[in-house]
Amino acid sequence: MMLKIAISSGKGGTGKTFIATNIASTLERLGKKVRYLDCDVEEPNGHLFLKPTIDEEKEITILSPYGADDSKCIKCGKCIEVCRYNALAMIKDSILFFKNMCHICGACKIVCPADAIIEKDRKIGVLKQGQSGSIDFHYGLLETGEGGMSPRVIRKVKECASEGINIFDSSPGTACPVCETVKDVDLCVLVTDPTPFGVNDLRLAVDMCRELNQEPVIVINRAEYLDNNLKEYCLKEELEIIGEIPDDRMIAEVYSIGDLVVEKLPQYKNVFENLSMQIIQRAQKKKQVKRRKMVNIQIPEIYEKVNQNKINSNKKARELVVISGKGGTGKTSLVASFSALAKKIVISDCDVDAADLHLILKPEIKESGYFCGGVIAEIDPSKCSGCGECYKTCQFNAITKQTLNGKELFSVNKTICEGCGVCELVCRYDAVKLQDAINGEWFVSDTRFGPLSHAKLGIAEENSGKLVTLVKSKKNQLAYEANIGNSIIDGSPGTGCPVIASIVGADYALIVTEPTVSGLHDLKRILDVANHFRIKSGVVVNKYDLNTDMTLNIKKTAIDNNSDFIGVIPYDKKVTEAQMQGLSVVEYTNGDITKNIKNVWKKLTFEVK
Repeated sequence: MMLKIAISSGKGGTGKTFIATNIASTLERLGKKVRYLDCDVEEPNGHLFLKPTIDEEKEITILSPYGADDSKCIKCGKCIEVCRYNALAMIKDSILFFKNMCHICGACKIVCPADAIIEKDRKIGVLKQGQSGSIDFHYGLLETGEGGMSPRVIRKVKECASEGINIFDSSPGTACPVCETVKDVDLCVLVTDPTPFGVNDLRLAVDMCRELNQEPVIVINRAEYLDNNLKEYCLKEELEIIGEIPDDRMIAEVYSIGDLVVEKLPQYKNVFENLSMQIIQRAQKKKQVKRRKMVNIQIPEIYEKVNQNKINSNKKARELVVISGKGGTGKTSLVASFSALAKKIVISDCDVDAADLHLILKPEIKESGYFCGGVIAEIDPSKCSGCGECYKTCQFNAITKQTLNGKELFSVNKTICEGCGVCELVCRYDAVKLQDAINGEWFVSDTRFGPLSHAKLGIAEENSGKLVTLVKSKKNQLAYEANIGNSIIDGSPGTGCPVIASIVGADYALIVTEPTVSGLHDLKRILDVANHFRIKSGVVVNKYDLNTDMTLNIKKTAIDNNSDFIGVIPYDKKVTEAQMQGLSVVEYTNGDITKNIKNVWKKLTFEVK
């Protein structure tokens, strides 16, 4: 018997990997055949806790366009016209290829009449495999700067699933990497916490699961309740809560040094045994999906598209972008506090996959609209001949096939389709139609600290990077109209497309991390990204007093990677209390944490000038 169980979350930092690794260890101790597959390929952390011996490492490569052969190229421009990702351009009769924008769909190769497109194997990541005790361990690691390739690396990891219990450690959020992980599992476990951020992002994750025909179950981590909002939401949505882990500082300290709670804190062995058995029982019996109430929204006549080559740089305000290698480090809480401390600033929430800043800033929306980041394909069954050319050429596995009355029928899985248009190119029967895809909404608002541009990515939607670009463009327009020269951006966690879009063009990137083994690991990854794009950066350690030795290691890592060490912020439960009140930390308390945040802000205002 093979069971596939995804451990996911609407936001980072809820304890997803903490739950996944302790579940895997518990199942091994109970004599189960366990396989751990870390699908959080941007920031894999499971190996830091299960500590596998890696005995095999394979490069993950894909045949990719590399450029055009000038001796063959007839300069017709068809490759440029067909590329929906702006990865090709013609300058002085030469075709230029922009690797980081290419999604490797194959469209340029298909339309070139002179066979001039050069293709080479392109490394997009590595697959590492080994053993942690009797646990088979597999994880993927995305190559720096290859944000759009996450789903392909995840597929390689998932191919390692086999007999027994397969634990998929998913990336957080609701975008394409999560959908790729969750779409065909036997059970999805969503980890959340009882904070406003946790509840908000859980709603998004639940909608995503149900869109993928999955009925999730809920595990509540750090279960200290200051209100009933989380439980009321779960009751309303008929979501089953199968376990709770208390808010215990000892757990945080064990986690910070990379140890397993079930090994170091005996009082939690039974908790995880019960949780593990609950998960196995529910994975063995398919749950009926409680369909969310769909609102039939007609495609609007007016919406915005993004052309990254046409963003008006003359209106760009100075940008401080706040990012984190992993979620849950306190990035958004810091942005809210910095906004309160700034005298005149424009704010952007570019964490479009799981936006939370509005929960503190309480924006008054002044303008909004729909966002179109590409197209979506649809196959007309009355015209389809069943030739299967679309199925063979789709690089994203978005074409599904089924046989009915001896005839093969093809359709498009819209949650996977990336809108490259290749299926339309190869169809000889005019059966494929492309239409603009509405991927999300954008907003321009007023807040008590200044104007805000923000957005909401649609459930299970692609093009988060393009939506970030639009939000930044709106921010620059706001700054120009209000004659404000400085801006602050709440960026996405991780190292993928939205993060790259957030930091490109920024004047300074502040990286927020925690003094844990995963915090240090993910810091190195995001520093690589910042250095890759030549963005000046600094590092701040939140909850530094959980592990002061690790804080010193982080300081050394920052300096070794040409990044400024900006400062530290202590652990303080008043951060959560401030969230519950819809306030920034500096508005809520005048304690040590506020003094430290003010010191960090003072150093930042100097660095960004």
